[in-house]
Amino acid sequence: MGAFLDKPKMEKHNAQGQGNGLRYGLSSMQGWRVEMEDAHTAVIGLPNGLDGWSFFAVYDGHAGSQVAKYCCEHLLDHITSNQDFKGPDGPPSVESVKSGIRTGFLQIDEHMRVISEKKHGADRSGSTAVGVMISPQHTYFINCGDSRGLLCRNRKVHFFTQDHKPSNPLEKERIQNAGGSVMIQRVNGSLAVSRALGDFDYKCVHGKGPTEQLVSPEPEVYEIERSEEDDQFIILACDGIWDVMGNEELCDFVRSRLEVTDDLEKVCNEIVDTCLYKGSRDNMSVILICFPNAPKVSPEAVKREAELDKYLESRVEEIIKKQGEGVPDLVHVMRTLATESIPNLPPGGELASKRSVIEAVYNRLNPYRNDDAVSILSLTLSFLPPQLFYLVFKERYC
Repeated sequence: MGAFLDKPKMEKHNAQGQGNGLRYGLSSMQGWRVEMEDAHTAVIGLPNGLDGWSFFAVYDGHAGSQVAKYCCEHLLDHITSNQDFKGPDGPPSVESVKSGIRTGFLQIDEHMRVISEKKHGADRSGSTAVGVMISPQHTYFINCGDSRGLLCRNRKVHFFTQDHKPSNPLEKERIQNAGGSVMIQRVNGSLAVSRALGDFDYKCVHGKGPTEQLVSPEPEVYEIERSEEDDQFIILACDGIWDVMGNEELCDFVRSRLEVTDDLEKVCNEIVDTCLYKGSRDNMSVILICFPNAPKVSPEAVKREAELDKYLESRVEEIIKKQGEGVPDLVHVMRTLATESIPNLPPGGELASKRSVIEAVYNRLNPYRNDDAVSILSLTLSFLPPQLFYLVFKERYC
């Protein structure tokens, strides 16, 4: 299942930018994993005269970070420089873009295989990839693996990519045709994704083409015509996010955060922190891309948020005072709050998204606390039902 740290690394890498009518922010955090294997790309203005185009992607590496890092630096070039992508005159057509993206993925996969074999033998790492290429007229969603992208249009999830899992009927059929099997929902009982870049140990079946192997590097590409009035934002994230938040939950949470701050880095940081507290044990990376009609900061929402924080602070004080002698641990405080009906909690994030507020007042009132690895894990999982808490704790420590 992968190796874990004694406590999560919560330091974050952030970036933000704007251009072509878009604003974006991103956040990535190592979390409980012993290595950070995610990577990302954010480019405003593409080469070959496509200044009004933009490209964003998240790469979720596994068994090492080499493939994810190489893709973040070179995939875009493989896409935009191949002949299938380039139009004869002017911008490429919709079909040229879709064909060029597919060709770019296949090219970089083969290129990485050759490099790996020449340098130090076969590289065993792999990476999923989810991205968007945004032209003035279209948004192209690109997916290879189980990272996911979604479009929020008119306050609702309008579109989301489909995860490539070995148990999916078409994926399972390809795996079996290549002589493999799907056991415990994994390719040959080992790999949890059925499409990825790299993973060359799963791409050596003689007589089969690159898209017919146990693991395929072929992306699915979906074009969506842009709606200037209704398009609000796009979220790209690795499965460390989606493991604990559903499409609607994350869409609602982001929308609520955009109503209290226009700092997209801060919104992305809140996403990864909330997912950590909801129980995610994976690396986490998220890119938030906002269109001109994204939600704006609302004075009413800001006021409600301030009132909520003040209420939570007062409740923490009351819980601690009620204890009498001694100070209850933070897990007790969190679990007590979890049993209460608290109004105006952020949708999708709920109490987990407010742990930093709760922890701050707890630490102020209890400056002599003694954190350890188990208590940190307990806090991370304190929002889960007891049966899920037990299963995750057992996997982590037993």
